[in-house]
Amino acid sequence: MRSSVKQKEVREAILDATDSLLSRYGYKKMTIDDLAKEVGIGKGSVYLHFTSKEEIVLSHIDRIIEQLKGKLAAIAGSDEKPEERLRKMLKTRVLHRFESVQHYTQNLNDLLAAIRPSFLARREDYFSQEARIFASVVEAGQQSGDFATGADAAEIAESMILATNSLLPFNLTVQELGARKDVEKKIRRLADLLLQGLCAR
Repeated sequence: MRSSVKQKEVREAILDATDSLLSRYGYKKMTIDDLAKEVGIGKGSVYLHFTSKEEIVLSHIDRIIEQLKGKLAAIAGSDEKPEERLRKMLKTRVLHRFESVQHYTQNLNDLLAAIRPSFLARREDYFSQEARIFASVVEAGQQSGDFATGADAAEIAESMILATNSLLPFNLTVQELGARKDVEKKIRRLADLLLQGLCAR
């Protein structure tokens, strides 16, 4: 049991180091040697957990999204009114990503240009998973009468994902997106607009 815990700790330490080195060097300049040195393990130990630098970086991003999905699911499962849940989820969706990469000097598209096809495929999957969580709240709101019925919950959720993608640090750096308070203001305006059309009259 202790051995598996230690293995998990080493894996997490490698992902923590990846975050730090991506910020410092970017993907292209970061090496497996750098990672091993940052964690304080041998290079071979890195390969016990991951097969390549690409897999390590994608696993680092997967971890950010898993944390986000946990937050979204917690809000979705709360007792608040569906409108308030969606408002909080939209805000969380943007700010979690904003805060996770705020120390990076490049936007994610530039940072991960060398592994763009793999990253884009992953990103589509992330969006689909997030949309399913949003759709569950839209459905609940339609069933309770808080939201207008007739529209497809999955399509509404997908539209919310697409609308908030403009505020994510893919094409712009966090610095280019603006101060956190400015991003929050944009999310509020966007959430108001999206929810205005959804709420039952």
